[in-house]
Amino acid sequence: MPRNPRAKVLWFARLERRFHRWRERRARARGLRPAVTGFPGYGTEEWVRVLGRVLIAPPTKRTSTGELESLRGWRSFAAVPVGFAHVTVVIDGVTHQVAADRGGVIDAKLPAALKPGWQTVTMSVEGSTPAEVRVFIVGSDVRFGVVSDIDDTVMVTALPRPLLAAWNSFVVDEHARQPVPGMAVMLERLTREHPGTPVVYLSTGAWNVAPTLTRFMRRHLFPAGSFLLTDWGPTHDRWFRSGRDHKELNLRRLAAEFPHVKWLLVGDDGQHDDAIYTGFAIEHPQNVKAVAIRRLLPAEAVLAGGRTVVDDHSAAEVPWVTGSDGAALLDRLEDVGVISRDA
Repeated sequence: MPRNPRAKVLWFARLERRFHRWRERRARARGLRPAVTGFPGYGTEEWVRVLGRVLIAPPTKRTSTGELESLRGWRSFAAVPVGFAHVTVVIDGVTHQVAADRGGVIDAKLPAALKPGWQTVTMSVEGSTPAEVRVFIVGSDVRFGVVSDIDDTVMVTALPRPLLAAWNSFVVDEHARQPVPGMAVMLERLTREHPGTPVVYLSTGAWNVAPTLTRFMRRHLFPAGSFLLTDWGPTHDRWFRSGRDHKELNLRRLAAEFPHVKWLLVGDDGQHDDAIYTGFAIEHPQNVKAVAIRRLLPAEAVLAGGRTVVDDHSAAEVPWVTGSDGAALLDRLEDVGVISRDA
């Protein structure tokens, strides 16, 4: 047995990979074949970031109307990830070949010449039916965007943090989830007042729940946006991926990819959002329009393990507003000029 913690994690990561390979062989022996599940991506008029995952999923039943049944999160985790699969991506008639990572996740930046707004690309694997995937193309004249957390920011969780990921992933479907009051209205108002606004939902949630989150957002009238989620499981040096690192790395990537865009950063005071956004605003003040932090209700704060210690953010040098819901945040954003009062 390995003697140091890092070696133990590496050993467990290898064991996990062997387990998934065994599951993949069994699924193929039953006649099942992999397919691509696409996630909303983004890009510019010169490139796109396509996101998706290659899975061998269990058969899905259909309703009496012929639609696919709404699946609880645990069903998505029952699917078998196909690591290192070769995926065909077609963008405006041009074919590209990309490879998924060890967890079957596709995250590729490809050249493209697409018009601003929502566009469609396709992805397929091993001759499967091409999956249509939407990507939001940010116009060269766009100067404003929104990055928003999900849990406790747009979606009420009301669960202790140790149970949150498991509950959201394995048990609850989108019909049982409740939105934070006023957040959909606030985000819709921002996108309406700033035409062409990219919306990025940056969360520590697993890619497995992306379809559920998409249905939740649509059901509660949140503006369509791109998802930047994480893959579960061990890496070469830790048992689970760092959610904080995930958010910080993607914020820096957005700053590099869209140097002309100033982002409104939306989060809550129950995790690390305040600290992450403070650090990013100090590091990239030219890329931050303002920060909006939802204050958790007392009961929510207890379940979240307490509130983040909030300073005066004077070092950040960007507008910083707080409120208990979307309506309160909307008022504060009007006060600092992010949204006009006569909109």
